[in-house]
Amino acid sequence: MTCTLTDDVRAHLARVRLLVLDVDGVLTDGSLYYTERGEEIKKFHVRDGQGIKLAQQAGIEVVLMSAMPLLLCEQRARVLGIRHVFLGVDDKLTRLKALCTHLGLPLTHVAYVGDDVNDLPVLHAVGCPCTVADATPANRACAIYITHRPGGQGAVREICDLLVQLRTPS
Repeated sequence: MTCTLTDDVRAHLARVRLLVLDVDGVLTDGSLYYTERGEEIKKFHVRDGQGIKLAQQAGIEVVLMSAMPLLLCEQRARVLGIRHVFLGVDDKLTRLKALCTHLGLPLTHVAYVGDDVNDLPVLHAVGCPCTVADATPANRACAIYITHRPGGQGAVREICDLLVQLRTPS
């Protein structure tokens, strides 16, 4: 797959009502930074945050979901007004199915952005599987949209801009 916007890809993106984002490697560049006291810190791209806000304003619910239990993700989510944050999740697909049931949304209306093999079960299940330019080959192979930008460097903004542009009224 490439990041070509075919009519089929546009149709999938236009149906999205829920955007679920992995954190490490998608919202960040995947690097691990530690202070001398052993505290982990992350770098987030400001344009990704603005893209998330624009998607929310367009009526798209945004979710953060990570296998890592990082409190700093909760802080970033608060700043961006993200209501659903799931950290330390080993079985992302089960968690996403429960959320979709709660929200009354089918998986076909979900876009998921994941960069590594632990994201594959979700990517195979959702209607709009997406990944970042520097994702693993397996993720790129199953995604219908691959960003031009790598994770943590505006890739989420790229997807948010497309979702807003292609948004169809409910």
